[in-house]
Amino acid sequence: MPDTSRKSYADLFRTPEFGPLFLSSSANIAAQTVSGLALGTLVFRATNSPLLSAVSMFGPALAQVLGATLFLSGADRLAPRATLAGLSLSFAVATAALALPGLPVWGMLAIVLAEGLIASLGGGVRWGLLTEILSKDGYLSGRSLFNMMSGIMQIAGYAAGGVLVALLPARLCLLLAAALFGAAAVLALRLTRRPPRAAGRPSVKATWRANALLWSARPRRHVYLALWIPNGLVVGCESLYVSYDPRAAGTLFACAALGMLAGDVTIGRLLPARLRPRLGIPLLVLLAAPYLVLILRPPLPLTAVLVALASVGFGSSLVQQERLVALTPDGLSGHALGLHSAGMLTMQGVAATLAGTVAQFSSPATAMTVMALASLAVTLTLTVASRRGATDGGLLPTRAALRSA
Repeated sequence: MPDTSRKSYADLFRTPEFGPLFLSSSANIAAQTVSGLALGTLVFRATNSPLLSAVSMFGPALAQVLGATLFLSGADRLAPRATLAGLSLSFAVATAALALPGLPVWGMLAIVLAEGLIASLGGGVRWGLLTEILSKDGYLSGRSLFNMMSGIMQIAGYAAGGVLVALLPARLCLLLAAALFGAAAVLALRLTRRPPRAAGRPSVKATWRANALLWSARPRRHVYLALWIPNGLVVGCESLYVSYDPRAAGTLFACAALGMLAGDVTIGRLLPARLRPRLGIPLLVLLAAPYLVLILRPPLPLTAVLVALASVGFGSSLVQQERLVALTPDGLSGHALGLHSAGMLTMQGVAATLAGTVAQFSSPATAMTVMALASLAVTLTLTVASRRGATDGGLLPTRAALRSA
C-alpha cells in the first residue's frame, strides 16, 4: 500500500496551530540547551565533580517519575494553551533564580529538580495537542519535524552556548536562557483556546488509574521499555561530555544533535513505511555501539564522528512512538505520550547519575563504555522477550502488521 500517512513539511505549516506550537517548542529547546550547558559548566567549575555536573544538567529528569505519578492526568484534562504558557513562564523564573550570585550548589540542584517536577506535565500536553492538531495519521511526520527542530536547536544552542560560556559569565548565559523561556511563553499564547481532551479534574487517583491501564497491556509495556531504557543509558554517556573533554563538550553535544537530526530525517521522511518497523531494534544497537570505542580515548575528530553516528540511532524512538500511538485509545493519547516523555526523561536522569557515579570512581571514558554495554544488554533482552510474544503486536510487529504498512 502507498504511504499516505505522512504529510509534507510544508503541509504541516499550513495546518492551523502547528506553527505556534512549533515555534514555542523551539524556543523552549534553545533555552534548555543554553541553560543546561551553562549550569553544568558552572557546577563543574565550582566542584570539579563529574557526578554533580552530570546531575545538574540531567538531574531534573529524575523528578519526572514523581510528576508522572502525581500530575500526568492533567495532560488530557487541562487547557493546552494556558498550561504550555504557564510552564514556560515557570521555567523562565526558575532559570533566572539559578543565576543569583552566591547561590550554593545544593540550591541550584533543588531548583532544577523542581523544574523537572513541573516539566513532567509538559510532554503530555504538547504531544497530546499535536495528535489533535494533526490526527494520529499525521503524528509521525509532525513528531519527526519536531525532533529535527530539536536537533537543529541543540546544534545551534550547544555551539552558541559553548561560545557564550567561554566568553561570558555562566550566570549571564542563564539569564539569556530565561529570556528564551519567556519568549516561549509568549509564543504559546498564540495557540487557539481549546478545551481539555478529557472530562474530569486532574487528580492523583486519575493519574494512577490511567497509568495502570496503559501499563496493563504487554505490547505497550514492551514499547515503553524500548523507549525509556536503551536510549536513557546512552544519554548517560552524553552527560559525561563536560568531564570527558571540558573544552570540546559543546562540539560533542552539537555532533550528537547532528546525528539525531540525520536519524530523524531518515526515519521520518526518507524511509518507506514498510521498512520502519524493521529498523527499531537495529537503530537501538547503533545508538550504543560506537561509545564502546571511547574507552580508547580516540582523537577529537574521531570521537565527534562516533558520537554523531551513535546519535543516528535515536531515530528508533520515532519507530516506537508510532507503535505507541497506534496501541493507545484516543482519550489517553496525551497521557500515554506524557508517560513516555516522563519515563524517558526520568531514565535519562537516573542514567546521568549512574554514569557520573561510575566516572567518579573510574573515569568518564570507562563510565561511557559501561553505559553503552548496559544499553546493548537491555536491547538484546527486549528483543528476545518480544520474539517470544510476537503474536501480540508489541515491540516486534506481526507479519500482518508489516504487510499492511
